[in-house]
Amino acid sequence: MSPQIPQISYASTAPELSDNTRYDFFSRVVPPDSYQAQAMLDIVTAMGWNYVSTLASEGNYGESGVEAFVQISRESGGVCIAQSLKIPREPRPGEFDKLVLRLLETPNARAVIMFTNEDDIRRILDAAKRNNLTGHFLWVGSDSWGSKISPVVQQERVAEGAVTILPKRASVDAFDRYFKSRSLSNNRRNVWFAEFWEENFVCKLGMHGKRPGSPKKCTGLEKVGRDSTYEQEGKVQFVMDAVYAMAHALHSMHRELCAGYPGLCPRMANIDGKELLAHIRGVNFNGSAGTPVIFNENGDAPGRYDIFQYQINNRSTAEYKVIGHWTNQLHLNMEALQWTTGDSSLPASVCSLPCRTGERKKVVKGVPCCWHCERCEGYHFQASEFTCDLCPYEKRPNQNRTSCQPIPIIKLEWHSPWALVPVFISVLGIIATTFVIVTFVRYNDTPIVRASGREMSYVLLTGIFLCYIITFPMIAAPDVVVCSFRRIFLGLGMCFSYAALLTKTNRIHRIFEQGKKAVTAPRFISPASQLVITFSLISVQLLGVLVWFAADPPHTFVDYGEQRTQDPENARGVLKCDISDLSLICSLGYSILLMVTCTVYAIKTRGVPETFNEAKPIGFTMYTTCIIWLAFIPIFFGTAQSEERMYIQTATLTVSLSLSASVSLGMLYMPKVYIIIFHPEQNVPKRKRSFKAIVTAATMTSKLSQLAAERPNGEVKTELCEGVEASVPPTKTTYVSYTNHAM
Repeated sequence: MSPQIPQISYASTAPELSDNTRYDFFSRVVPPDSYQAQAMLDIVTAMGWNYVSTLASEGNYGESGVEAFVQISRESGGVCIAQSLKIPREPRPGEFDKLVLRLLETPNARAVIMFTNEDDIRRILDAAKRNNLTGHFLWVGSDSWGSKISPVVQQERVAEGAVTILPKRASVDAFDRYFKSRSLSNNRRNVWFAEFWEENFVCKLGMHGKRPGSPKKCTGLEKVGRDSTYEQEGKVQFVMDAVYAMAHALHSMHRELCAGYPGLCPRMANIDGKELLAHIRGVNFNGSAGTPVIFNENGDAPGRYDIFQYQINNRSTAEYKVIGHWTNQLHLNMEALQWTTGDSSLPASVCSLPCRTGERKKVVKGVPCCWHCERCEGYHFQASEFTCDLCPYEKRPNQNRTSCQPIPIIKLEWHSPWALVPVFISVLGIIATTFVIVTFVRYNDTPIVRASGREMSYVLLTGIFLCYIITFPMIAAPDVVVCSFRRIFLGLGMCFSYAALLTKTNRIHRIFEQGKKAVTAPRFISPASQLVITFSLISVQLLGVLVWFAADPPHTFVDYGEQRTQDPENARGVLKCDISDLSLICSLGYSILLMVTCTVYAIKTRGVPETFNEAKPIGFTMYTTCIIWLAFIPIFFGTAQSEERMYIQTATLTVSLSLSASVSLGMLYMPKVYIIIFHPEQNVPKRKRSFKAIVTAATMTSKLSQLAAERPNGEVKTELCEGVEASVPPTKTTYVSYTNHAM
């Protein structure tokens, strides 16, 4: 068991001495290096340095100090250690150059934390000077550097800007007066004083002096401070405080154990170490520097440090300047800092520069102070210092990618070229259709209008008009009303047109098919019957639209996927009606079915003489219309992935509808209008023909077509005419009036 003897140190600063389980009877009036390490870490943090190297002299002081600094920095998490280097006790030649070059391997770690002895400080500064690294390193020295002159002599430039730390202390004037008054005659009790005298005054005391070969003898009249350089040792204050601490503890113990008893009482004859330790830890008095002398539970004095910076002023004079102090927390005068002559800007010692706005930190594994900056790409924004998050689907990152903002919503504008062309065609078509309708109404009872089938013509012209009109709701800004109109009229115009044309071609086909079998007219060929058939076909389209309305009421939505470009700056949301491509196909599908059926009938009736009906113009109309819609399909669906999809598809659809209407209008009605206006002499009634005559003419034309390839032209005509005359019986014949159906 170790003796329980309390101790009070005036110089020991090793952190491990704070371990109360091992050194429970140890106390000290100087702060431990752990406080010093904390103060140095606070300095580094205040400077904004987060990437530093450490340098320690081999031994308890250097290694313990660096270990304390590393541990505290790891716990705080704000500073990373780039390298921890150690100076051997007996360095080989070139060792310090190697250390400096190793420090240079991490050039961003400019700050170097030094727990080294005075000699190592001088040699490391000299190595930095030799390697032309003046101004590169930012030295942060412990109390072993403090405000000493010897380490920086003739190395002022390489040491410039060094920040050092020193326990707060003051010069004791009473000690100076006492020490300067000491001489060989009045200080005989100090057995080492004679040796000090010889060393201080560079002289020799008699034959038994300790300085052999000294050129002069000591007279004994020399005076300290007058005949020699004198500077008070920095630890004088702490020596005095340690002695006074022990005295105060003994005095306190005496008052408690020997109250009113002069000198040592029997109870203090054998002092209990634990009892004395309790009195030592309980002292509280103002020390020689006027600062309180107290101990914590580990026997440590409070940390009080002065902070210096080695500066060179404009007169090239170097000095240590106090720039702050540390008493449990840092108080630093940042305005007093100076790094190179006249420069007050703060240098950097960081592993990585701060990331720019909109970039996240990708930390290097194991080194939290080092990172790579990665820009938040695409639709990601900087959610935090280390993460990028995806913006909501309807939003995009703002300019600096710190948050999300709504994606702009667009629609097809009237002034867009994609709208102007369809509108121009539509307006021309509406004018032309109106002109035809007005002409037909005005000349309603003329032979050409009557022969065209007035009722069916007006239905067909209504469908053509609707095909032109649909352009406007297709381009208008979507809302519930516009979307309703789109659903209703998108397929209705085509349905009107092709229902009427199908009824016409079907009627012609049935008439001539019936004529081949009998002389009686087929059923349902009157105008009223034709209208019923036509509107029955149209009602299917209207019924489908009503079901659509009931199942899915019209509404608008914003499509953010159509123009979701790789660059979010170009992303746009498209305001649309809820008409999908499938809904569009279903809406137009019925009309296209009518169109295809009508085309089939047009092909079947292609052999009917043009002098009797509109079969051939209808056929040409349907062939052209089929070509238009065959071109429409690849253009419309082939641009589904295009950024211009909305514009191309809307323009393609409206132009296709207008062209279909224009083909019908141009081929079926413009020739009639031309005759009505410019050649009224041709707009006269022609001879009525019986149903049998019409059928006979059709049969002759059919046979003529069949025999044309087999006989010369003259033979065919002669033979055919003779056959027809022979086949007509000389009996009385009843004629069916067909004025409305032949020109």
